[in-house]
Amino acid sequence: MTAPANRLIPDRLQSPLTRALRSWEAVLVIVAIAVFVTNAFASPYFLNAWNLSDATFNFTEKAMIAFAMAMLIIAGEIDLSVASIIALVSTAMGLAIQAGAGVPLLVLIGLTSGLLCGAVNGFLVAGMGLPSIVVTIGTMSLFRGISFIVLGDQAFTGYPDGFDYFGQGYVWWVFSFELALFAVMAVVFWALLHRTNFGRAVYAIGNNATAAQFSGIRVARVRFILFLLTGLTSGIAAICLTSRLGSTRPSIATGFELEVVTMVVLGGVSILGGSGSILGVVLAAFIMGMVTFGFGLLNVPGIVMSIFLGLLLIGVIAVPRLLRGK
Repeated sequence: MTAPANRLIPDRLQSPLTRALRSWEAVLVIVAIAVFVTNAFASPYFLNAWNLSDATFNFTEKAMIAFAMAMLIIAGEIDLSVASIIALVSTAMGLAIQAGAGVPLLVLIGLTSGLLCGAVNGFLVAGMGLPSIVVTIGTMSLFRGISFIVLGDQAFTGYPDGFDYFGQGYVWWVFSFELALFAVMAVVFWALLHRTNFGRAVYAIGNNATAAQFSGIRVARVRFILFLLTGLTSGIAAICLTSRLGSTRPSIATGFELEVVTMVVLGGVSILGGSGSILGVVLAAFIMGMVTFGFGLLNVPGIVMSIFLGLLLIGVIAVPRLLRGK
């Protein structure tokens, strides 16, 4: 009589600790520790508290967008126009200061402009049924093109006193306003995705939009809201980035879309939709921020960082598929 074959324990029957240790987030924690230790040995300036605080500026603005982008990709869509939205929002705020707008009005214009850009993308994708990748490639050129038409080779400067706090201020000791805002947004998006019916609808749409539609989920409305969220977070990032730089140029945030998507995919969000977590995006943001800061301390050229990000994006998409194939 042959011995029975070993039986695999289904994931749902494993203990929470076992599932956590086998998760992608656990891998990211190990990678984050390894990157931190490597940077600490590579540069004597890395462990300085103020230097570590400065390192957070490498990822907070992009991570704010990544939270909304993660939900959008989980739902099976994508927005490649986020960097161009930042440029257009920053341009709108620059025009406002020429008219003498104060800080509250600038913030309102930034948030509203981001929402309007998200609404344009949402209408074209959710309302007209156009592919999101095609639509957002088009609006990526459209939004930044408008900024170049308005500004040309000029720059808007002279932002009012107090506006610099959003990108340069500190709430306590080495903890910047941007880092505090990043933490608040992480909690809000974690609760929205993992603890609400809306979040469950996002997962359902990403796994099977047709089945979700027949189960009573208003797919078009959910998609439209997700594009609104992406536009809104891009507006928030534009306020922080413009505040930190103190000026508006049409080339602002160039390349942000690649880093945001890389951050989301590195965080464990499937590029095909249907799976992922906000915790993974948070960990990926810290990893990318520490890697970028470490390269900066070692005076690594910017083009090398771009090559690294490109290889990282390809790797985090290809490696899981290769492992599943084996």
